[in-house]
Amino acid sequence: MKRTLYDEEHEIFRNSVRKWAQAEVFPHIEEWREAGCVSREVWRKAGEQGFLCMYADEKYGGLGLDDFRYDMILCEEINPREPGFFIGLHNRIVGPYLHKLGSEEQRERFMPGIVSGETVLAIAMTEPGTGSDLGGVKTRATDMGDHWLLNGSKTYISNGLLAGLVVVAARTGEGHEIGLFLVEEGMEGFERGRNLKKMGLKSQDTAELFFDNVKVPKENVLGDPKRGFKTMMMNLAEERIIGALGFVARAEYAFGITKDYVMERRAFGQPVGTFQNSRFKMASMRTELDAAWALTDHCAREHLAGELSAEMAAEAKLYTSEVEGRVVDECLQLHGGAGFMDEYEISRLYSDARISRIYAGTSEIMREIIGRGLGLDERGRN
Repeated sequence: MKRTLYDEEHEIFRNSVRKWAQAEVFPHIEEWREAGCVSREVWRKAGEQGFLCMYADEKYGGLGLDDFRYDMILCEEINPREPGFFIGLHNRIVGPYLHKLGSEEQRERFMPGIVSGETVLAIAMTEPGTGSDLGGVKTRATDMGDHWLLNGSKTYISNGLLAGLVVVAARTGEGHEIGLFLVEEGMEGFERGRNLKKMGLKSQDTAELFFDNVKVPKENVLGDPKRGFKTMMMNLAEERIIGALGFVARAEYAFGITKDYVMERRAFGQPVGTFQNSRFKMASMRTELDAAWALTDHCAREHLAGELSAEMAAEAKLYTSEVEGRVVDECLQLHGGAGFMDEYEISRLYSDARISRIYAGTSEIMREIIGRGLGLDERGRN
């Protein structure tokens, strides 16, 4: 399907990202999977290329270029083959908190390192007993007058081991009174736990974080310490579009390598791809992929115009993650026994895809958001 979202300058940028990834990212895939973590060096090299937080002001080393499509291209080109390099998390999920909500002093202090790749970003929302329900956060920050005292724990934190700066969500009062706190590497009482072993995303450093009487200076509070919940809700739409883009890009990549495989693999004297079953399976997947691209690009346009609703972002996240799951499953089946072998990329794509229907809000939560948007809410009962 022809996509019309990008202009000539975007495609020039795509070519540069593709060449860079071929030289600096993809040769290290096996090494990073074994280590359970990408290297710090690749973050610095991404910074040298100007790929990190491009929207940042030039005085911080950024490009002053706030065009979501450039980050979409980074995701499309890197994510399918190395999904553990969470550049999208750094750029479009955590970075905007500093860019939009941070004070001038905070931006001056942190943005140069964030742009250069010296400071990797993470955000700590999820807790051992709290997943998609951010209102259930138990980590607490207590106002001690000249500082905040932070206590609690977080889990499943992406970039958890490499992060030099973590945006931590903590309860500051009753109900939805939550603050966002900038916790820096080396702060006393801030400890990292295990690099969690996972089914997929083997090179992603997903960790536990612990906060034991961490003294957070008042100047490390992001915005109003009582209104962090609302801030997080506002940024979730962009997070879900970045997620959707990665899901459909990985599914597209799986489709491409499967098409090549079924035309090379022979059975009963002919390519597997020429059997009616293969043709029909590939045709169905092509149709689903084109529908997923169309929905994702529509949402991207809405986001660029500042008009993307939470419900539409949820639709994109739900549909693309479900499409990814179906496509990689069908593609693995078409690989036959080879698909079960880890040396084949489709095996890894299959394992990596399973988390897509869980993180950034489960498929069940997405359906809840969409359903409530339709007015189908229990509170609407008589």
